[in-house]
Amino acid sequence: MQTSSRPVRSFLKLVTIEHSVFALPFALLAALSAMDAIGDRVLWPDLSLIVVAMVGARTFAMAANRIIDRRIDAANPRTAGRELVTGAVSLRTAAIGAGVSVAVFLVAAAALDPLCLALAPIAVAPLVIYPYGKRFTDLPHVILGVAQAVAPIGAWVAVTGSLSRPAPGPALWLALAVGTWIGGFDLIYASQDIESDRRNGVRSIPARFGLRASLLASRAAHVVTIAALIGYGIAVSASPWWWVGVAATAGAFTYEHSIVRPDDLSRVNRAFFTVNGAVGLVLMVFGVLDLAARGLAA
Repeated sequence: MQTSSRPVRSFLKLVTIEHSVFALPFALLAALSAMDAIGDRVLWPDLSLIVVAMVGARTFAMAANRIIDRRIDAANPRTAGRELVTGAVSLRTAAIGAGVSVAVFLVAAAALDPLCLALAPIAVAPLVIYPYGKRFTDLPHVILGVAQAVAPIGAWVAVTGSLSRPAPGPALWLALAVGTWIGGFDLIYASQDIESDRRNGVRSIPARFGLRASLLASRAAHVVTIAALIGYGIAVSASPWWWVGVAATAGAFTYEHSIVRPDDLSRVNRAFFTVNGAVGLVLMVFGVLDLAARGLAA
């Protein structure tokens, strides 16, 4: 196996850096909601640091996942082409990338608020536990959801410097929304690997309970996501812009679940990458429009 002569580019491909768009909007909406609650204006330095922290944490999570799962990936035909398996990225490069990414996250957390730095290990822990989870529980998707749910709460703390003042209700609703959203579509994504996972002793809801049960669980999770988005809207007395975004998200979920069926997984990638990427961006756009309509000033 030959290691790529372009390690940075290969590392970014390894961690699918473009998929930061999934959870990032929820952290940004939590941060902007906190700014609205404490002063009705955008704090651009804080917002920039939150983006840096989010990308750093997410990059670390993906690198750690790929490192920890490299032997599982090698045994699965669908993932046998991943960069650590083929040698396009060396284990050393991946480890350095993971180290740099978590350092960036910690530096950004420290620059935001001392409480953010103190709580940083709580944010990092589930990112590392998740890839190990599939070795000891059928519910690694729940661990993934928890890992993602930390982001809006962390963003709220980054802006307010507190876990209680102002009351973090909006951030908690967004945490529940992003956790069930990403956990729900991870159930769809993992459904592609049922046979390989069973053969190799990898644990998951699809491997344990089968495809049909997994897709039903995914639908149930996304119902909770919509309920949480409604809860956020009520908590902040949202404008009509937010409700348009919620309706669009519900429509996207309906489409996603209509194209992935127990007898047809051929469009999982469309559901995973296209639909879910659109959900994050749509919620961000309508969330910002809602905040502006409610008086948040740039």
